Amino acid sequence: MKKLRQLGERELIRQLARLLPTRADVRAGIGHDVAVVACPARYDLLLKSDAVVEGRHFLPATTPRWIGHKALARVLSDIAAAGGEPLWALINLVAPRGETLARLRAVYRGLAALARRHQVAIVGGDTTEGLVLELHVFAVGRAPRGTALLRSGAKPGDVLFVTGALGGSLAGKHLRFVPRLAEGQWLRAGRWASAAIDLSDGLATDLGHLLEMSRVGAAIQTEKIPIAAAVFKGLHQGAAGTAKGRRTALRHALGDGEDFELLFAVPRRKAGALEKAWRHKFRTRLTAIGHLTAQSGTIAWRAAGRALHVKAAGFEHFR
Repeated sequence: MKKLRQLGERELIRQLARLLPTRADVRAGIGHDVAVVACPARYDLLLKSDAVVEGRHFLPATTPRWIGHKALARVLSDIAAAGGEPLWALINLVAPRGETLARLRAVYRGLAALARRHQVAIVGGDTTEGLVLELHVFAVGRAPRGTALLRSGAKPGDVLFVTGALGGSLAGKHLRFVPRLAEGQWLRAGRWASAAIDLSDGLATDLGHLLEMSRVGAAIQTEKIPIAAAVFKGLHQGAAGTAKGRRTALRHALGDGEDFELLFAVPRRKAGALEKAWRHKFRTRLTAIGHLTAQSGTIAWRAAGRALHVKAAGFEHFR
C-alpha cells in the first residue's frame, strides 16, 4: 500500500486529479498556477470556504468517501442557503507523509461523486504536509444579480420554516447529509424567502445569527420543531415518551448542530401558498416553527402557548 512519503507531491496530485470532474467553462484547471474560468454575465458570484479536520469533523475510522462528501457538501450547503448554483471549487489538502494513497483516493472519489451530481468542477488547490488529514474547500457559485438569499432581509411577522428534522447528527447525518441546493434555488427563484441560513451550528445558534443580521426577534413554538428519529433512539429506553425525554430531545434538536438543513423566513402573506407549492415540488419535509417579532435579538420559546425557559446553545469553535 503506497504512502505519500513514497509518492511525493507531484505524483499525488496526478493521481488525485484524474478522479475530479471539470466543466466546459473551465479555461485552465488543475496543473496551472491559477484556475481560469469564464465568468457568467448578469450574475452575482457566491464565494464560500470551509474545512474538515480529522479529530474535529470526522474520526480516523470514518469511511473515507464520506470524508470527501462532507468536505464539499459543507460549502454547497451554504451556497444552497443563498439560493445559489455551485460552479467551481478549489481543494487544499493537508496530509501526513505516512497517509496512504488508497485512503486519499477514496476520499476524493466521495468528493468527486458529489461534485458530478451538482455539476461542480474541481479546478485546482494545493497540497501540503501536516499532522492530520484536513481538506479545505473554497467554492464559487452564482445567483442572478441581486437575488441571492441572505441572513438579512427578514421582517417582523415573517413565518419561520425549517427543512428536514433536527438533532442527532452524530448518528451519521453529519457525514451523509444532502445539501438542499434544489430547495434553495427554488426559494430564490420564486422569491418566496426574505432571509435564509443553513443550520450548521444548531438551530439555537444559527437562528440567533439570522436575527442579528435582520435585526428582528423570534417567537418559536417548540412543540412544532421537527426532531430527528436518531435523537429519540439515543435516549434511554422508555424515556423518549416522557416530558423529560421531550425536553432532552428538544435540547438535541436545538444544539447538536451539523443538521445542514435550511432555516428561512417567508412573509406571512406568502406562507400558505409556499406550503402548498412546496408539497407539489418536494418530498423534503417542511415545518413552520414560529414567526419573527420586532424585539431585536430576543427569542421567545413557547410550548403549547406557554412560555418556556430553554437552555440551549449550538456549537461554537474556541468555546
